[in-house]
Amino acid sequence: MELHQLEAFSAVISAGSITGAGRLLGRSQPSVTRAIQDLELELGYALFDRKGPRVTPTQRAFLLYAEVERSLVGLDAIRASARAIGLDEARPLRMAATPSLAAALVPRALARSGAPADTHLRSAAAEHVVDALLSRAVDVGIATLPLAHGDIDLHYVIEAPCVAVLRNDDPLAQVPSLSLAQLAPRGLATVANRYRLRRGIDRAFEAAGLRAHVVLESNASLNAMMAAQAGLAIAIVDPATAFGTPVAGITTRALDVDIPFFYGVFSAAGRPLRQDAKALIEAIEAVSVDLLPGAKRHGAERHDALPARRESLASQHANDGAIA
Repeated sequence: MELHQLEAFSAVISAGSITGAGRLLGRSQPSVTRAIQDLELELGYALFDRKGPRVTPTQRAFLLYAEVERSLVGLDAIRASARAIGLDEARPLRMAATPSLAAALVPRALARSGAPADTHLRSAAAEHVVDALLSRAVDVGIATLPLAHGDIDLHYVIEAPCVAVLRNDDPLAQVPSLSLAQLAPRGLATVANRYRLRRGIDRAFEAAGLRAHVVLESNASLNAMMAAQAGLAIAIVDPATAFGTPVAGITTRALDVDIPFFYGVFSAAGRPLRQDAKALIEAIEAVSVDLLPGAKRHGAERHDALPARRESLASQHANDGAIA
């Protein structure tokens, strides 16, 4: 399995055709075709279904693509580092963060910390942030909890309460704090990650004896906020997105029930941190506390206890409602 074969495979997936891949790579169509055929021969299975000049990736191709892209991105990082070494330059500071945290916190933290001129930021799901840290492709990772891995160092956890987002002209926009009972009859937009923030939202409604009427769920809180702007729904989202990426025409309101949002700042275990990475880690904490109302910092040793506390909070709210 050779590098030019993997590059050809990646380019065909990206371009959707052999001809397009050739243009991306600056190679002839026959050379790309031959590279793909040689790769398939070595693997022992087809990567593309061929219908005349058109090709369609097989399911196996999509599975392989994730691995190939990870390797090619890592190779690009090695090339960048090699060039920097040859020019006696510092290598780029590399980061990975979940989309909401990448957009809301990282640019502000980079500006505050005096980041190096060359910074690479990758926006990815929490599981892919872990992969980037474990493969040493990034120096710093920021992701939502839970995220406990033996080969990753957690520096601290930030907690801040979730909020509701609604159009300025919605009657509930005049209410300073919204209850789940006020939100339950309305169409809601929120995230779809079952084991992270969405779990806390669902548990809060269940504990209150209510059912959330979700009309739009997405992998990104910003999409839920845009649904609120369009008047499609009221959004329940993480505070980083609500306050870090504000959208015109909408209002952010507190909830009368605490649905905590947790995220941590990580680095690869056993790997000495650069000074600019240390400064960035400190800046992320400062930006979080300044930007997010009610934000609190917890030590890394609280990682396991915090999600458990979110579960107990939901049970407590249920008991309070029963007593009332």
